[in-house]
Amino acid sequence: MKISGTQYLFSLPRPGKQFGARLIWLAAILFMFAVPTQVNAQSRIKDIVQFEGVRDNILVGYGLVVGLNGTGDSLGSAVFTRESLIGMLERLGVNARDNSLQTDNVAAVMVTATLPPFAKQGNRIDVSVSALGDADNLLGGTLLVTPLMGADGEVYAVGQGTLAVGGFAAQGDGGSVVKGVPTSGRIANGAIVEREVPFTLAGMKTIHLALRNPDFTTSRRIARAINAFVGVTAAKATDPATIKLTVPKNYKGEIVELLTDIEQLRVEPDQIAKVVVDEQSGTIVMGENVRINTVAIAQGSLTIRVSETPQVSQPLPFSNTGTTETVARTDIEVTEGKQKLTVLQTGVSLQDLVNGLNALGIGPRDMITIIQAIKAAGALNANIEVL
Repeated sequence: MKISGTQYLFSLPRPGKQFGARLIWLAAILFMFAVPTQVNAQSRIKDIVQFEGVRDNILVGYGLVVGLNGTGDSLGSAVFTRESLIGMLERLGVNARDNSLQTDNVAAVMVTATLPPFAKQGNRIDVSVSALGDADNLLGGTLLVTPLMGADGEVYAVGQGTLAVGGFAAQGDGGSVVKGVPTSGRIANGAIVEREVPFTLAGMKTIHLALRNPDFTTSRRIARAINAFVGVTAAKATDPATIKLTVPKNYKGEIVELLTDIEQLRVEPDQIAKVVVDEQSGTIVMGENVRINTVAIAQGSLTIRVSETPQVSQPLPFSNTGTTETVARTDIEVTEGKQKLTVLQTGVSLQDLVNGLNALGIGPRDMITIIQAIKAAGALNANIEVL
């Protein structure tokens, strides 16, 4: 066999002892060229879908942070902090309702956490703490026992611990310095899971895969990749966001193994042509499938400059008549920039579009206007989403 450039010349040997071995070797070479390879399959199924039931749950609670160095809530204005403090002391056997509380070392806070899937009793999770009243700084504070509830009103975890605050605040008579947000903090492993979310994975007969970015083509490609792997028609795309997977017989009772194998399969996600515009920051993000028809673009800059130069008019020296007056002098200058007319041919890619707009020497603000004008002219084959 001789390979030169793109020419493949195979010389078959004459019948002999090595004819069978060489024929098998030749068949292997031909099979290698015939088998298609997924060159553009860049994403794992694990990264573009999520499995039904395998999800986080949001927890929230209300608590008190103590031990602040005079940077807590003002009990006179933060009534909820005062009542919470009195209620906590009464549960501990201290009667503080008849006394005037003046402490500023306590702050009312909201505590949030995320309960991961399959969390068991006794596991620890991180919590975030944010001031609710007029506290200035939570540095050095300690969160007291705080029940964390789910959307159903049940307590799933209990949080407590010392806060870690990333920001700080300092002030004096002549100025102040604030870095970050000192009124929020975090407690690593600050909550203990007390209740589990019931979910049985092993007994499931069907599993639904939900796409993070719904798309007809992507869902069909995922279903085909799964069926090719398991060897039977087990997956079916029911809509752009869902793939229904029936557990094959050889994976019965082994759902974890099935999901692990499916997660590692690679497919090429498809996406629609879209241009995302953020007018506040002047940011433009374009997908690679953005195409435009033949269009001519010219962007001209018109600058009007108005200058005010007041002048003083006063009478001649030693004159007994006349008064000193201020006379306004206005200078208006109009400048019109000269820009070239750029023609973009039909079907140009994203890179050609960007190069054509950059050739005009325009900034992001003007580029947003031009893209919207191209869309209004019907030459932009993409959707525009304005944030």
